[in-house]
Amino acid sequence: MEKKWDLRRFMSEYFIFVIFIVLVIILTILKPSFIQPSNLVNILKQAAINGILASGMMFVIIAGGFDMSVGSTVAFAGVLAALLGNGDYPLIVPLIVAMLAGLAVGIVNGVGVAVGNLPPFIMTLGSMTAVRGMALLACNGKPVTGISDVYKSVAASSLFGVPMLAIYLIIVIAICAFVLAKTVYGRRVYACGGNLQAATVAGINTTLIRISTFAIAGLLAGFSGFLMTSRVTIGQPTAAESYELDAITACVVGGVSMSGGVGKARGVIIGTLLITVIANGLDILGVSSHWQRIVKGLIIVIAVLIDVRSKSNND
Repeated sequence: MEKKWDLRRFMSEYFIFVIFIVLVIILTILKPSFIQPSNLVNILKQAAINGILASGMMFVIIAGGFDMSVGSTVAFAGVLAALLGNGDYPLIVPLIVAMLAGLAVGIVNGVGVAVGNLPPFIMTLGSMTAVRGMALLACNGKPVTGISDVYKSVAASSLFGVPMLAIYLIIVIAICAFVLAKTVYGRRVYACGGNLQAATVAGINTTLIRISTFAIAGLLAGFSGFLMTSRVTIGQPTAAESYELDAITACVVGGVSMSGGVGKARGVIIGTLLITVIANGLDILGVSSHWQRIVKGLIIVIAVLIDVRSKSNND
């Protein structure tokens, strides 16, 4: 009986990792070019921005929330960064402005949900539309070009062959993992998502905690916008559409429960890599991008179904 329980726990903890390894092996067999260093570097670059977004989304979902506005926030922050990243100002200026813009959006979302008692989906759906409009207004609906070479190098450079984008992702994930696993704040985030009423009775300032999780998501969305503009070398107000779904997918596939209270950073990074590898592999195999959307949708449904079934079994 003990061995059976250990096996179930192992599958629960590492199932997504096993699936990831199997997928990599299958794609390598079908298309040996998949494992070439140039393609692996491309995968890391593709995964970086979504992984950073998913890291912020992880806090919101664990605390029992939901954020549909991060994609629009990426575009808004990216446009602001492009407007200030033409070389007239030190690079720190567009970075700070982008992150502060994201932080402001996150705080507004958090206040609307935690203080205004608006459903997270409704609040962030409204801000998703409004912030996209702000991005369009900031640049009169036109792409912002002419960012400096120094700014372009932020995403284009590498360290010992590892893209800097991947290094930024590793740093963000490491910080998020430490905060969730090793700090009082992290335990309170889990408590809010596990049982909000019980957390309130226990003396936790659940209003502040919930606002802060949205603020973290917004801050990291702002950072992602700064990085995206550097990578594509243009501030595009229509950029990052559906990125919120990619971030949610990475979280859910990585084991973050949509019911709140459950999730780990290591699962989110594997979830991010998994959906990125699927998209990359389908591209290499010549599969239409339309099918990729279908596959992504199925992944979300299956992951949530597994989450619901596991919850009911535990109950």
